[in-house]
Amino acid sequence: MLTDARTAEVVENCRTLVREKSYSGAEGAVAAAVRALMARYGFDTIETDRYGNVLGGLLGSRPGKTLLFDGHIDTVPVAEASWTREPWGAQIEGTRIYGRGTSDMKGAVAAMISAAGFFAHDRKRDFAGRIYVSCVVHEECFEGVAARAVSAACRPDCVVIGEASELDIKIGQRGRAEIVVETFGKPAHSANPEAGINAVYQMTRLVAALQVLEPPRHPVLGKGILELTDIKSAPYPGASVVPAYCRATYDRRLLVGETPDRVLAPLQRVIDTLAEGDPAFKARVSFAHGRESCYTGAVIEGDRFFPGWAYEESDPFVRQAVAGVRSAGLAPRILQYSFCTNASHYAGEAGIPTVGFGPSRENLAHITDEYVEIDQLAGAAAGYYGIMGSVCAGDGRSEPGA
Repeated sequence: MLTDARTAEVVENCRTLVREKSYSGAEGAVAAAVRALMARYGFDTIETDRYGNVLGGLLGSRPGKTLLFDGHIDTVPVAEASWTREPWGAQIEGTRIYGRGTSDMKGAVAAMISAAGFFAHDRKRDFAGRIYVSCVVHEECFEGVAARAVSAACRPDCVVIGEASELDIKIGQRGRAEIVVETFGKPAHSANPEAGINAVYQMTRLVAALQVLEPPRHPVLGKGILELTDIKSAPYPGASVVPAYCRATYDRRLLVGETPDRVLAPLQRVIDTLAEGDPAFKARVSFAHGRESCYTGAVIEGDRFFPGWAYEESDPFVRQAVAGVRSAGLAPRILQYSFCTNASHYAGEAGIPTVGFGPSRENLAHITDEYVEIDQLAGAAAGYYGIMGSVCAGDGRSEPGA
């Protein structure tokens, strides 16, 4: 439904963003490119907050809802020796654009900015409400933490997350928590282990007890799994010392409505039970706490607890989003994400009606020779335009213009 010329614009905008290397905490160059794109499309407001998020707004001529399109501009690192294409080259081969961030998720960001610019131009600002595009930093480290500043700034009524959905509409996801369990022993020479308490042995008891915990279940999202991801002891290397400390990390997938206290309570009960049977058993459970630097010089930090969320197909905003995407000639399925996104904040924390809709497949994120299909990119831009029409037109018109 977009013209060939507009599709070419979306492709070039994507390539512009991909060419700017932007690991988490070093997104300054791509943020500047985002601001330049927004200025070119005549955004009414372009703001950069203390974390370095870029938020662009287009203001309609009539009152209405505030619709936010959200995407992140940081990427995971690249092992360049394993790539067969230049990771920052944005090379086009056939129907694909190659480069880090094409799928996750500079392609979606480019499509959002382009579609918003096309929509405001076609309407001559005659639409209801406000349309914002947020380009968020540090998402790969902290899903939803930097997004808190975005929702505080523009107070959206509804949100579209642009993470890869293969042009389907996602109405839920499991969240995630990074849980740390620690055991505490007593050091001794390993030639006389009876004089100490081996924290690793204590940890093996705790791990075995946690492994048989029954995970909670959600009828749509599935199990709230608890999976051991790493374990280490101290001192390391041991050098003939009985370890006095051991730390293990668990990945806990979160279901709708789970709170920090509710998630930790079963683990704490296991610890209490072991301690009741052995006065020498000492352990602690908590959430991992992250702290990183932003390209602006600010510090971003928070507990690694990112809530799950889910909506029904009958939800009014879900129905509007589906109608908008269908108006672009697409036939989206209604599904859920398999991974965590910034919607952990918007939907999970803030309770703002949210859907996911974006180009490309979930399994293309973070891979070697990452790419996005050009027809997916064009479909995303058309779908975003359609959602804008469905939510903000106020007059039944939602078709992309020429």
